[in-house]
Amino acid sequence: MIIPRSFVEANIYQNEEAVIQDALRHLLRSRPELKIQLAVYQYQKQKISLEKAANMAGISWAQMKDILTEQGIELRLGPETVSQALEEIQTLREETELS
Repeated sequence: MIIPRSFVEANIYQNEEAVIQDALRHLLRSRPELKIQLAVYQYQKQKISLEKAANMAGISWAQMKDILTEQGIELRLGPETVSQALEEIQTLREETELS
């Protein structure tokens, strides 16, 4: 069995994390449908927005919207209350300050 540590010991990669990241990159390149499934999962768990899900999946916003609708996933297209809108504004401000 091949394990990430073997690649490090052979001086092919600097650390196990680099091995795993490269393997995942190649997996997603060869199976792009997995990117969509992961994006749908992240969106469903309310971890990311529709736009971020589309970017993660490598598809357009409209395509992502269609996929979510086809899977019966309720779309979140913006804040439902003023309080939620203010929270989003504050989060965006904090994220741009960190960038």
